[in-house]
This record gives sequence, structure tokens and C-alpha cells, in this order.
Amino acid sequence: MGKFKIETCDIEGLYVIEPTVFGDNRGYFMETYNQEDFAEAGLNMVFVQDNQSSSTKGVLRGLHFQKEHTQGKLVRVISGEVFDVAVDIRKGSKTYGKWFGVVLSAEKKNMFYIPEGFAHGFYVMSETAEFTYKCTDFYDPASEAGILWNDPKIGIEWPIAEGETPVLSDKDMRHPEFSDDIYLEY
Repeated sequence: MGKFKIETCDIEGLYVIEPTVFGDNRGYFMETYNQEDFAEAGLNMVFVQDNQSSSTKGVLRGLHFQKEHTQGKLVRVISGEVFDVAVDIRKGSKTYGKWFGVVLSAEKKNMFYIPEGFAHGFYVMSETAEFTYKCTDFYDPASEAGILWNDPKIGIEWPIAEGETPVLSDKDMRHPEFSDDIYLEY
């Protein structure tokens, strides 16, 4: 494949992707997505929307998903560093309720593919972070849903220093805990 190093994760369907970076004294160049290369690796998703957010240190966004119009996401950080998390909410999956996390940074230029059927969130570890992602379906406010970021049943090991409290939106503070009522059909 050459342009991308695509690694599977402990949870089926998740991939950590490292692009080939061509650098010299002027800077660097890299492809962040190539449909043919991804398809060669078995990743045949079609993206329909690109999003970008900016956050300050300590912000935690998530855990989000859409009940309908579910979204696969190819996420990356273009400035700063985040701890990115996916939680398997695919009904019948052998890893249902399990999570996987990866540090994404502008320095590493790595990416994370999260398919449909997962809740997603991230925590900003640097002073600021710009986060960008491609989605396989459009944002649908009527389908918005979430899971409480610190639910003990899931047990995500967020890299939050002892005594610190993450900065959350009002909506993210009110998400329900994980239960058997939270799933997507796959």
C-alpha cells in the first residue's frame, strides 16, 4: 500500500492509520485520505461530510453517537494532542460495551477510523487542539445520543490528572450511563 500503515485494534472494525509523510527543509506533504488505498485495505466507506472543532486543554467531548443515520468517522488532530476513544455499542458484538483509546497528535499525524456502531469522544491533552473528521453520514440532530463519559461500567481510563475535572458541555454532563438499552443494530 505504501501511503498508509493501517493497523487493526483490539476491537473489530477500529483502525489506527499512519500516513506516509514526505518532508524536507520546506516542511512536509502527506495524503490524509485516498479512496483506492483505503479500499485496498478493506476500508470501503464513503464520506459525505467533513467537520472540525477547536478546544482548549481539559475539554472532553463525548461520548456521542447517532441512533439513526449512524456515522463512521475518520478522525485526526491537526494541532495539539487528544486522547480519542471509541466504545462498541453494536448489539450482539463480542466486544459490546468495551472501549479502545489512542493518542492522536499533530506531531504524529496519525488517524483513527471508527465505524458505525460506536460511541465516540475525546479529551484534549495539549493547551489547545484542532480536531477534524470525515463522516460517512450527515449530522442529524434528531438522532443525537450519548453515554456518560465516566461511566464505571465502561471504565475508560482517561488521562486526566488526579484532582482535575474535565470541561464538559451541559449536554455531555447529562448523558445516561451505559445500559443494555444503549445499542445500535449491526
